This record gives sequence, C-alpha cells and structure tokens, in this order.
Amino acid sequence: MSEIYHIGIDLGSRKAKFALLREGEIVRLADLDTIAFYKKYGSIVNEELCLDLAASGIFTPDELANASITVTGYGRNTINLHGAKVISEIKAHVAGARAQTGLADFTLLDMGGQDTKVAQVVSGRLNDFVMNDKCAASSGRYLENMAAVLEVSLEELSSHAEGPIALDATCGIFGESELIGQILRGHPVPQLCAGVNLTLVKRVLPMLKRFPSQTLVITGGVALNGAMVSLLRERCAMELVIPKFPQHNGAIGCASL
Repeated sequence: MSEIYHIGIDLGSRKAKFALLREGEIVRLADLDTIAFYKKYGSIVNEELCLDLAASGIFTPDELANASITVTGYGRNTINLHGAKVISEIKAHVAGARAQTGLADFTLLDMGGQDTKVAQVVSGRLNDFVMNDKCAASSGRYLENMAAVLEVSLEELSSHAEGPIALDATCGIFGESELIGQILRGHPVPQLCAGVNLTLVKRVLPMLKRFPSQTLVITGGVALNGAMVSLLRERCAMELVIPKFPQHNGAIGCASL
C-alpha cells in the first residue's frame, strides 16, 4: 500500500513555502522565491493557478500521486490552485502554530513579507484576529528596504538591538527619509539598525494589546530577526515562543489540516 502524504503550500508575497507531512511528521520543507517560482512553474488555465510541482523537483512523483494538497497565502482570494483545497492564511498559521508548539491557548503574531497578523487562540480555536495589510511598514519588506538604505544585509540588521536610535515615522516611505536624516547626523550603523528593529516592535505592540494572554507565538520570516525578538521580549508581558520553523509555519499548518 502506498503511503499517504499531505502537502502544504504557502504562497507568500516574497517566498513560496512547501511542507510535506506523513502521519503528522515533517518529511521535507522547502522554499523558493515566489515570482521566480511562478515564472518557471506557474500558469493560469481557466482562471485557476496551475503549478507544475513535478517539474519543480520539490516532491517525488510518488509523493505527488499519493498526497492531498492544501494551499494558502498571498493572492488566495483571487486565484485558486488547481487540484488543491484553499484555506485562509489565518487558519493556516493558527494550525501551524498548534502543530509546531502543541499549545492550545496563545496569542499568535505572524509577521510576513507584506503584512502582519495577530490572532487569539483559545482552547485550540481561533477566537478573534486583526490584520495589518494596508501598509508594509511592519513587515519583512520594510526591513529589506531599511537594510538597503543602511547598506547592510538583513542578517546584519537583525543582529543589533543595543542603543536604538529613535525612529518615529509610522509610514515605511517616510521612515526611509527619517533614517537618512539620522545617518546624516552621524549615528553609528549598529544603533540605527537597532532603531529600525525597535520600530517594528512599536508598531505591533498596539495590536498585541488587543489579545493579551500568557504566551505569544511568533511566526513568519521576521521571527528570524533575533534583535527584533529581543526588543519585543523586553517590552511584552507575554512569554515568547518561536516554533522551530517559523517561516514555514503556514505551509506546515496547511499540511497538518
């Protein structure tokens, strides 16, 4: 008898993430740049998105032949993936957080490439959530832009939390102008990096205050920013938990469902 697999796909704005599960255990995780992935393996047929997963080499023919596929992510409301079940991003990320941590009661903070989501989970069920998708100033794209202004890598930016320089602009575009002004004032790059990381914390704290709990689970690519997590831990009363695979959380959630 062939083994039954579950494939989860999270089509993010920056990265397409993939998870392969068998009997609840992670077999494989992968990710590709979303635009490059679409160009090479995607097409629209009868208003449905078709992805040539076999050609991508992410999964074997046997895995694809014996797998259920669930998808979520950026653009899920405008296109459907042929042959897959489509679920909301918040449902996928809550399921992923539960699968990775085993927790049933927590607040979820998901910080992706272009939006930020905060959800309250009670007894394993989504109770309420709020989403900031109108401005990218509290997302990974903001960090990328600010790193470019500072001429440092994302890894370098994410390593500085000490002595943050105040940056108060609430808009990503105005934030760049403000950062340039602070550069001209001669502030050290490490402190400017710390200031950028602190701006993210200041933007998500009001969202977190809506759903207080004992535990805060952080997912999404921005969860890999150690400096931001450190600054958030100093200013947040909740215990912070970061799953083993925060960037693949949505894909894991899809597969686990």
